[in-house]
Amino acid sequence: MWKTNIFFNQFCHSVGITNQSNLDSYGMTRFCLNYIKMKELDDFYLKQEEPLKGTLLALKEIILKQDNEITNVLKYGMPFFCYKGKMFCYLWIHKKLKQPYIGIVEGKHFDEPFLLQEARSRMKIMLLNSNEDLPLQRIGNVIQKALNLYKSGI
Repeated sequence: MWKTNIFFNQFCHSVGITNQSNLDSYGMTRFCLNYIKMKELDDFYLKQEEPLKGTLLALKEIILKQDNEITNVLKYGMPFFCYKGKMFCYLWIHKKLKQPYIGIVEGKHFDEPFLLQEARSRMKIMLLNSNEDLPLQRIGNVIQKALNLYKSGI
């Protein structure tokens, strides 16, 4: 246990946390794991090359601003966005086209012609061009429609 405490103290010092007195060993473990997950999520965005990096970071901010209940987590190596803990969309890069897209988890409920289903049964994607301005209104409308599905209890 003392080795864990030494590691935790060094870790807290390295990230600038000075008051650890109210954390028990469970809290220390949870804190460290959450920090590592956040770092992995940040690293996903930062390791991308421009213009993909800028596009993905902009999309992250656009999605997070749609509702205070949205969180960004790393699942399956991809940045997912959850509404009240339920995954509703994600960001990824199309393998063949090398373009970023927003994946809508419940895309099967959408009829918009610009959403592609490809070989997916449940999800649809909104393909974007990193070299063009983002269609902000279209993105906002799709995210709000996805959120409304979850708010209505799909």
